[in-house]
Amino acid sequence: MNKSAVVRKIVATLQRELATYIRAARAAHDEATHEQNKPENKYDTRGLEASYLARGQSRQVAELELAITQIEALSTSPWPEGTAIGPGALVEVVEGREHAWYYVAPRAGGTEVTHMQHEILVLTPQSPLGQQLVGRRKGDEIVVDLGRGATRRLRVATVG
Repeated sequence: MNKSAVVRKIVATLQRELATYIRAARAAHDEATHEQNKPENKYDTRGLEASYLARGQSRQVAELELAITQIEALSTSPWPEGTAIGPGALVEVVEGREHAWYYVAPRAGGTEVTHMQHEILVLTPQSPLGQQLVGRRKGDEIVVDLGRGATRRLRVATVG
């Protein structure tokens, strides 16, 4: 699988999300500072609530900008054969006939993209599955605890 194309799709997805948050943060800021949202009495909190929303959306903008910067800084070169999985690795795991693809990144966990009819999920090293994968190599098996005593055995099929 072409890792460069996958990373471009991840970055494009994050950029679209970023643009949405920037618009929302601007709208919330405008609402918070609008003349009509000045408190009429000590119990009127519309402007304060809008400012909290604007602050939260601004934090999300900063997080997305950092995620994009960090992902773009990762190498898109093929993963060296035998090297342990880490940030920047495109990993295929297999369970029986089922295949799943993951891209390990320092941020943006949970982001999904489709490439060549494969769903690719971004994992961070801090996520439960990310913790299991980081440090493993092609051919290694991992056991994922599903809770209530249930487990899944996955094999690392490819690391790109």
